[in-house]
Amino acid sequence: LQLDSIGITGARTQGLVLMSRLDGLDPSLAEDLLQPGEPLFEYLGHEACWQPLEDWRLFDFRRRELRERPRWGVLVAEHRKVADEILERIRSEGPLRSLDFESERYGSNWQLKTATLVASGLWGTGELVIRERRSFQRVYDLPERVIPDEIRSQATPFDEALPELILKALDGHGWATRGTISETWRLKNRRGHIENALHGLEESGEIVACELLDEDGCRVAGWIRAEDLDLASRLNRLRPRQDRGVLLSPFDPVLWDRKRVAALFGFDQVLEIYKPASQRQYGYYCLPVLAGDRLVARVDLKCDRKAGVVRVLSSRYEDVKATPEHREALRTAVERHGRLLGMDVVR
Repeated sequence: LQLDSIGITGARTQGLVLMSRLDGLDPSLAEDLLQPGEPLFEYLGHEACWQPLEDWRLFDFRRRELRERPRWGVLVAEHRKVADEILERIRSEGPLRSLDFESERYGSNWQLKTATLVASGLWGTGELVIRERRSFQRVYDLPERVIPDEIRSQATPFDEALPELILKALDGHGWATRGTISETWRLKNRRGHIENALHGLEESGEIVACELLDEDGCRVAGWIRAEDLDLASRLNRLRPRQDRGVLLSPFDPVLWDRKRVAALFGFDQVLEIYKPASQRQYGYYCLPVLAGDRLVARVDLKCDRKAGVVRVLSSRYEDVKATPEHREALRTAVERHGRLLGMDVVR
């Protein structure tokens, strides 16, 4: 689950993703999934994500590599005194938030405290872990207090971790290009390693090279799990999702690869939170509407907790002439969102 702090719709992205899959879910549950003893850890996958604890070993290569990166290990080395003070306080006082540390601001153009950045650097390199989130704020602790010894002692070398990461990416995507697989784990400048791993998995029969034929007749090279190939061949006979409409987070795993979304859905996925209001085409934090296997609309919502309502700021259908089914999908998706939040919808 990719994490993000924006909660304007009444739930942050980790909640929105779960709400779209699990009808009846209490969205507040998604805020508290990361707890000591739960089978999760937080680390850099696609971005900062909650991931299964058994995957800890697969990211040993990243923790090691970040020790040489300016934003992470180099920053910690430049402020080693601050880093040692943070580690000593956590060792003696227990888990702490970055708010608990006092230090000067970092650089002339930064608004963050040096200690905040150093704590993040220590997390990236593995000297600290994120124990839990409180009101979405990170709570840092020592790895030995959070990650079980039998898991923390495991470290899979990169060349062995890479095939496993590729298979995990394909488990989620189904069919995917090499570029999508690479970006799933932010594997920069590793094309040769990835291609070698792909061909090794192909030779072992675990994946199959599989081209996508688009509407223009162009072939796009990609890969698929061997067991999913038969499923792909039967897509025309499969029934799509039976729900009439659900809202997807803009950071949903289905949506974050914009080229892939355009190729598979013919949908222009944009995120306009960084644009001035006058330049936005769809809205600040638009949620696409999934109906069956199509993205049919998008809606911009704002949760007014004081009034106890969810306000529809704008909505837009993908087809100029929206069908009754598309209108029903938008209506039911928004009403479902309000129901899960326990709020009325105001249009």
